Amino acid sequence: MVVPEAKVVILGAQSVGKTSFLHRYVGQIFEQHAAPTIGASFFSCRTRVDDHELQLLIWDTAGQERFRSMAPMYYRNANAAILMFDITCYDSYISMKEWVNELRLHLEDPIIMCVVGNKCDMSSFRQVGFQEASNYAISIGALYHESSALNSQGVEGVFLDISQELIQQAERNREKNAKDLAFQEGRVIRVNRSSSSTLENSEDEKSFICC
Repeated sequence: MVVPEAKVVILGAQSVGKTSFLHRYVGQIFEQHAAPTIGASFFSCRTRVDDHELQLLIWDTAGQERFRSMAPMYYRNANAAILMFDITCYDSYISMKEWVNELRLHLEDPIIMCVVGNKCDMSSFRQVGFQEASNYAISIGALYHESSALNSQGVEGVFLDISQELIQQAERNREKNAKDLAFQEGRVIRVNRSSSSTLENSEDEKSFICC
């Protein structure tokens, strides 16, 4: 069976926990001192949602400013983007919004966006309120989750929601393509006023007239 593929990119400032978050999801492990990502790293994994199986091609991008110019090659043609910030660092929240603006500026096709406030296990040091972040996500048409790579809270939920959105998007596209194909295969006869009376007397020709 051919499994549908979807490209997912993770964007955010340095040290928000993107790599630890991804390692928690893919390998069920937590690295306290994960090395900074150089350029980008790639992971592939299969996930199942109800009766659907999906192959996620996940790109973890570097957060350092010196790698910023490389980002477009990783988010180009992406189907979904995880936009991550650290709830204990307001500057990372501002940076996340800049990534949103960049995606909107450079991507022509619509992309599923999921804003993720990471490190929710450190909520006592919170600088970004849940309501503020969730309201922002709603305003840009994005999903919103909070997660902790340390204790795995919310990690599965992020990818579950994204996978469901991807499957629904694929089904909508499939229906649209089927309608477009049906329209292309249909036959349309233009009827002039002077010849309409002739066509009305022919059952065979009537069957090919589209309204």
